[in-house]
Amino acid sequence: MSTVADLLASYLSTGPGHDEMLQSTGAARAAWDQMADLAQVRSWDQLADRRQDVATLLEDHGARYGAEPHEVPWQLDPLPLILDEVEWAQVEASIRQRAELLDAILTDLYGERRLLATGLLPQEIVLDHPGFLRTVDGITIPGPHQLFLYAADLARNADGSWVVLSDRAQAPSGLGFAMEDRRVVSQVLAGSYRQARIRRIGPFYHAMSSALRDVAPVGAGDEPRIALLTPGPFSETAFDQGYLAQMLGLPLVEGEDLVVTDGRLWMRSLAGLEPVDILIRRVDAEYCDPLDLRGDSRLGVPGLVHAARSGALTVVNPFGAGVIENPALMTYLPRLARELLGEELQLGSAVTYWCGERSMCSHVIANLDRLMIRRTIPGGRQVFGGDLTVGARADLAVEIAADPYQWVGQEPVDASTTPTIGADTLEARPTALRTFALARASGYQVMSGGLARVDRSTTDLAQNPPAQPAAAKDVWILSAEPQPVQDPWLGGDQSPHQPAVPAISPGAAEDLFWFGRYIERAEATVRLIRAVADRWDDYHLVPGSVGGQTLSILTAALNHVTTDGTLSEALLEEQREGSVAFAVARAVRAATGVRDQLSGDTWIALSSVERALARERVRRLRLADSDADLGGALARSLEGLLALAGIGAEAMVRDVGWALMDIGRRLERAQHLVHVLRATVTDERDRAVDSMVLESVLIAHESVITYRRRTQAHARLDTFLDLLLLDRNNPRSLAYQLTTLRADLDSLPTAAHNAQVRDQLLADLTDLLIEHSATALSGSDETGRRLRLAELLESLDWRLRDLAVEIARVHFAHPVPIQWEDAAGTWVPRREEVAP
Repeated sequence: MSTVADLLASYLSTGPGHDEMLQSTGAARAAWDQMADLAQVRSWDQLADRRQDVATLLEDHGARYGAEPHEVPWQLDPLPLILDEVEWAQVEASIRQRAELLDAILTDLYGERRLLATGLLPQEIVLDHPGFLRTVDGITIPGPHQLFLYAADLARNADGSWVVLSDRAQAPSGLGFAMEDRRVVSQVLAGSYRQARIRRIGPFYHAMSSALRDVAPVGAGDEPRIALLTPGPFSETAFDQGYLAQMLGLPLVEGEDLVVTDGRLWMRSLAGLEPVDILIRRVDAEYCDPLDLRGDSRLGVPGLVHAARSGALTVVNPFGAGVIENPALMTYLPRLARELLGEELQLGSAVTYWCGERSMCSHVIANLDRLMIRRTIPGGRQVFGGDLTVGARADLAVEIAADPYQWVGQEPVDASTTPTIGADTLEARPTALRTFALARASGYQVMSGGLARVDRSTTDLAQNPPAQPAAAKDVWILSAEPQPVQDPWLGGDQSPHQPAVPAISPGAAEDLFWFGRYIERAEATVRLIRAVADRWDDYHLVPGSVGGQTLSILTAALNHVTTDGTLSEALLEEQREGSVAFAVARAVRAATGVRDQLSGDTWIALSSVERALARERVRRLRLADSDADLGGALARSLEGLLALAGIGAEAMVRDVGWALMDIGRRLERAQHLVHVLRATVTDERDRAVDSMVLESVLIAHESVITYRRRTQAHARLDTFLDLLLLDRNNPRSLAYQLTTLRADLDSLPTAAHNAQVRDQLLADLTDLLIEHSATALSGSDETGRRLRLAELLESLDWRLRDLAVEIARVHFAHPVPIQWEDAAGTWVPRREEVAP
């Protein structure tokens, strides 16, 4: 049986240069020898199992990358990128110096602009770049540094030296993914992680919390209010943003959740306006303020620039920081380091030629076949010239010559390779590393590691901005000394901590409300499908029998609640409105918007439901009968949905957020019950059919055992209605939902005059139930129509719908219509409110 050492020994580097595991002699580097000794893996199969364990944990945590409809699971290779601390000390010092240099450049460009006036930096690189925002000139953040957070994308050249592929200063992403990668890998490789002397990355996040307080505006006090501004759940890095907000204990807010009044920023909440002193922006600067910046932005806050200029608000990274992401700037960094720091640049960039200088432009055009060609604007075109045809290179040369200031050529970097678990062997994959630097009073603090990514080729790796990598990697910096585990809650730091904002925004309130609704909708639909499927198994071949007639009635009810289709479609079709898969997908979307308020267990339960549905889709491709044998998938889906209900009932504090989620659940349960009853019991039928229909509905609403214990007889409509409509002690009854809704709504901070219509609708619903007895509702006319029951259910239905609308008006009012642009360029609603 092979050992890890044998597996590593079978690895062959296929790259042109440096390999992170193998020395030039073919022997493993000391760090990888240590890995082989510590890893508790004895075969290739076990190593492959670790890869599956990683994938499962990422699913359980809801780790995704990309925006719908192109969202994909986050990919992570279990084997980390391993570096020793001696080498890392050199990288760390170089990153500090580069951050200091870029900070000095940023400070000058929005201050004296001496670099432009003296010609040390060509004006076109700055003034023609969209990252340079004239409107924010002169706005500064407190403290000695203007570049609060910096990220560098690094790769190791063929000679073993590190070079920077790109500088990140606009709104650096990856901090959430970096911690997620560390937590997953440390769990999957627990033995190695515990025994190896690995430098921790947690202190960087603790330092970030402290650094944020250090840049608070004057007058913010010892406990400034901090929030993280996100583009929303459709952002391709929504997971990253939500995870970071959760780690830092910050509210995740969108532009519509904020308002500028009297020169300062406030967060809208159900209780009123809450002040915000510091804003971490993950929205590109030009989209942050439709008044002073990009007028067509739907992501920003009108007046945000004014609030920052007044000194009442600190925004990090500062507006306009994106200008230093211009790759053309790399050409001049060595000269600027000597001028601004009096030092040689320690960490070089990929060799870059800016086409704005004639000689460099001629060189680029003459060497198109071997250079990486990049537009200087954010997200601009990038291509490896060697991949183009002769004609395409000629066209590109004409395009560059026509607008040379907008182009750079870069020498390709033969990035070092790292062992990565492939299909049946360890593969050598080119590797890049993103690490982060944080501004502190004494200088820049660099994370002890970062976020690595591997791709299929060096050309793929150089894409900038990078696409979803073939896989990410955790980064282990091995230390010579044991690394103490420090708990930030104990000892040491006695500075005040960021308090939780005492209320939630209308946007977060709406997401929690719809999360509760969609989870309840999914559970109720699963239960109804299960009841129909049980009758289908027994009676679909005898349609004229009592069971066959019952099946027809139940199928019609299911189609009324969902849409016409097969049972499997009602369960599995994500694009079919009303299906279980549709509700689960929308619940995930709503949860993404409030990740900072939900526990990790929520994502485990959600993931289990998604997995159950995905596995059933694969299984059904092999079945001829689309409605056969749904029991297993229904059971597994219900398990996850029940886990979510348990988390809500037993693991969440009964605060405003919980009340909103419960309001959504109760309202959805009430509407679903009314809809099912309208479709099944408003017409009198043969006694046997009636009895079987009533029993099936009781099963679908988890009340059949209680009913049997009470009556010990065949189901009758009067006792059925008493249990499902009127019994306040039955958690599945309508009366129970209305009573609970009243308690939940009363717990919300709402002005009495604003909730009059809402409260009246709820009172009317309660009065309607009180006015009717189960016996009176059971009667029918000469046509067999139970008219009083039908009228009551219709009245309840429209009042429940109006109540949902009124709840949205009172608690989720949006200041302006908000829309999103998806990847295809189509404007789509931010939140979808789909009635059952």
